[in-house]
Amino acid sequence: MSVLDEIVAGVREDLAVRQAALDETGLAALAAAAPPAREVMTAFRAPGLSVISEVKRRSPSKGDLADIPDPAALAAAYTAGGADAISVLTEQRRFGGSLDDLRAVRAAVATPLLRKDFIVTEYQLLEARAAGADLVLLIVAALDDATLARLHDRARELGMTVLVEVHEEDEIARALAIGAELIGVNARNLKTLEVDPDAFGRLVRLLPDDVVKVAESGITGPADAARYAAEGADVVLVGEALVKDGDPTSAVAAMRAVPASGGAR
Repeated sequence: MSVLDEIVAGVREDLAVRQAALDETGLAALAAAAPPAREVMTAFRAPGLSVISEVKRRSPSKGDLADIPDPAALAAAYTAGGADAISVLTEQRRFGGSLDDLRAVRAAVATPLLRKDFIVTEYQLLEARAAGADLVLLIVAALDDATLARLHDRARELGMTVLVEVHEEDEIARALAIGAELIGVNARNLKTLEVDPDAFGRLVRLLPDDVVKVAESGITGPADAARYAAEGADVVLVGEALVKDGDPTSAVAAMRAVPASGGAR
């Protein structure tokens, strides 16, 4: 069993507990009552490098990263630095996150929010919308083609933007087949946790011009962000480097100042 398989198995166990406490009908009502999802693609397509800043306590590969007693305060610091979106980890077992973190961040900032988790069911999409998420992550490696397409379509029906994550060449073909407009290339293979720093540069060439391209993992500062931008990234998703930085506002601003391949802001 791969690391990804183990994570998804745990996600399903925790999901079953939440489903037993609140059925899908009740959750759907909460999602319908939530304010409409915020639009983010216009910002991602604008000249310059966009930044998705992540609220991330720990990871399977690095263990504990940062003590974040107040995720809302961290999100506010990201917003002050000009983050185009904020990613909130909601997976508990390996990443130490929760939907409560997402709700707290939603209450604190107007910045578009990404629910970062291992989404495998429509129930989780409803959870995301009910908690105020504007974007959701779908990991191609974790889903079969039918489920990937169904969840992608359902998320869009709910008004959310979908970040479709790929790690390998064949996964790009699967992402494009469902009409993905926002594709993230993760340099970390979630099946092995190994990082390939050349993955983005190799795979981005296979993406059409009209797809918004997100570089994920391996970004330690502005220099890495600049390298990915030069290779064609429109957006960088950064977690570890920001939660470890003593001045997250300035750290976000420095990355956002990097010109993307399309030009400077």
